[in-house]
Amino acid sequence: MRHTGTTLSAPETSHSSPIDPAATEPSASSLSSDSEFRSIVDRLDASAAGPLPGKKRASGAELRIGVVLWPGFPLLSLAGLCDGLRHAADLGDQSRQMRCSWAILGNPGESITASCGVRVPVDLPLSAEVDYDYVAVIGGLLLRIGDADTRYPTFLRHIAALNVPLIGICTGSFVLARLGLLKGHTPCIHPFHVDDWKAMHPGLPFETQSHYAFSPDRITCAGGISIVELAAELVRLHCGADRAAKVIHQMTVRATQTSTHVARRHALGYDSNDHETLRQAVVLMEKNITTPLEISVIAKLVGSSNRQLERVFQAETGSSPSEYYRNSRLKYARFLLTTTDLPIVTIAYESGFSDASHFIRHFQQLYGMAPGRLRKTLQAPTSKL
Repeated sequence: MRHTGTTLSAPETSHSSPIDPAATEPSASSLSSDSEFRSIVDRLDASAAGPLPGKKRASGAELRIGVVLWPGFPLLSLAGLCDGLRHAADLGDQSRQMRCSWAILGNPGESITASCGVRVPVDLPLSAEVDYDYVAVIGGLLLRIGDADTRYPTFLRHIAALNVPLIGICTGSFVLARLGLLKGHTPCIHPFHVDDWKAMHPGLPFETQSHYAFSPDRITCAGGISIVELAAELVRLHCGADRAAKVIHQMTVRATQTSTHVARRHALGYDSNDHETLRQAVVLMEKNITTPLEISVIAKLVGSSNRQLERVFQAETGSSPSEYYRNSRLKYARFLLTTTDLPIVTIAYESGFSDASHFIRHFQQLYGMAPGRLRKTLQAPTSKL
C-alpha cells in the first residue's frame, strides 16, 4: 500500500514507494534454488549504494528508531519492526546495528509484558538524549490503555513538541489519539478496531484501506504483518532501495505458499517465458505491483545491468522494462475494476500509481477509455464486453 498523506521530512518520497512486503512477497519463487535466493541477498549487500545524504551521527546509523511499548503490546509488531531494521542494518545475517539502530525506551530496570506473556526489557531510559528519526509507540490491549506509567504519555508529548515524527503501530494510534497527538491526521487502523475507534474517538477520522499512512510528523500502521511493509518503506527512505529489497527477501515466504501472488498471476494471465533473466524480472514485477521496484533494483536482483535488461525485454516482449511493468500494473488495475467494488483512487494506489489522475491517463492510453467508464460499461445489463 502507500502513503495516504504528505511525507515526512526524511528523504523525499512519493505515494509510490518501491516495496510492498505484506501484499507483495519477494522474488523467492523466481529462483531455481535456495542458493540462488542467498546469492540475491549477497548481491544486494555487495551493491555500491552507500548512505543516503542526510543527518550524520556518531553512530553512523542512517535510520534510528526509539520504541515505546504499551502494556499488552503485540509481539509481532515489535518483532516485525526490529527484524526489518536488523536485516537492513548489516551484511548477511550479522545483525549489527550499523546502518539502522533501534532501542526500547522506558523506565530503567523495567520490562513490558506483551499480550502473549513475553516480557521485553527496557534498553534506554526515557531521559536519554533524543537523537531518533522516529519514536514508535506500539499500543497494547485497549482495556489496558490507561495502565501505562504516567511518564510514558509525558515523554510522547515531549517528543511531539520537539517535532520528532511519531509512529503509532497497531493500537499505538489509539494511544496517540488519547494524548491529543492525532488532531489533523487521519490514522490507519486495523478493521477489527473500527468500532473501538468510533466509540473512543468519535470526532476523529480514520481509514482502513492501507497498511500504513503517512502525514506530517505522524505515521500510523494497522499492525500485524503490515509492520513489515512499513519497516521496508522506512528503510527505503533512509537507506535506499537495495536495503529495502533485502528486507523483503529476508522477511517473506515463497510465492508458491501465498495466495496473493497466485491471484496476481491469475489477474495478469499467467504469462511465461523461457528466458531466465526475463522470467525472474517479470516475477519480481508481478510481486511488487502495489509498490513498484525501480528498474535498476530489478536488474541487480536478477544479476543483470539496466542496459542488458533493456535488451532482453525489447527482444522478448517488444517493450522496455518500464513499459512492460506499467502495463502489467494497468492490467492488474483492470482486473480489480472488473472483480471488486474498490474506488478508483484505491485501485490506482493498489496498482502502484502515485495519484488517480496519473493512473487514469495511462489506463485510457492503454485501454481506450477511462477506468470509470470501463466499469460502468461492464456493469451495464446490455454490455457485450
